[in-house]
Amino acid sequence: MTFFYIVLAFLVGVLVGWFIWGRLRGELDSLRGDLNRTRSERDRLRADSDRLTGELDACGKTRADLERRLRETSTPSAKPSSSAPAALVSTPATAAAKPAAPAKPAAAKPAAAKPVAAKSAAKPAASKPAAAKASAAPKPAASKPAAAPKKAAPTAAKADNLRRLIGIGPVNDKLLKGLGVTTYAQIAAWTAADVKRIEDTLNFDGRIAREKWIEQAKLLAAGDEKEFARQFPTAGTANNT
Repeated sequence: MTFFYIVLAFLVGVLVGWFIWGRLRGELDSLRGDLNRTRSERDRLRADSDRLTGELDACGKTRADLERRLRETSTPSAKPSSSAPAALVSTPATAAAKPAAPAKPAAAKPAAAKPVAAKSAAKPAASKPAAAKASAAPKPAASKPAAAPKKAAPTAAKADNLRRLIGIGPVNDKLLKGLGVTTYAQIAAWTAADVKRIEDTLNFDGRIAREKWIEQAKLLAAGDEKEFARQFPTAGTANNT
């Protein structure tokens, strides 16, 4: 009987040991799987960290380049060339018709010269009145060009608050003004080529289409505040950061 109990105890011990070993082995395999997943997650995070570091360096270089451009455009010597970036945007048709106003003084000069020539041919002896009339004729012609800049001054000084558009904060507002973009009408008139040139210059990569700058600008340029508030409820009424 004693031998039987010894054999029975041995078998029970083997079964219990096998059961415990199986449980421990399962836990060990689970821990190994967790360790492998943790390592792969760590490697992925390292790769993301390296990628983000590279993007941060690129953003820093872009920011330094843009700040240099802003400093160049803000200097007094760069004012004559600051009108060149305005070619990136489509200007309204009314702005193209304004330079025709200074042509009036040139047309008035020949008309004023004919009476003087006729009087000098008819009355050679009366040269003093003709000279007095010739000196008096340019006065009204000189007054007309002086009135033209006064009409153009209000339109040039008028600018819209571009920060009302979603996606335009203080930095983008300053960059756009550096490129000559100051009104909703300019943004609303952008073509696909204009959008590509702006995004290449400011390194936006599709941001204008995603945030619907042109659609927002069309509504604001038309003065449709209700429709703008309905379609873009998250936009700021005065400022948008």
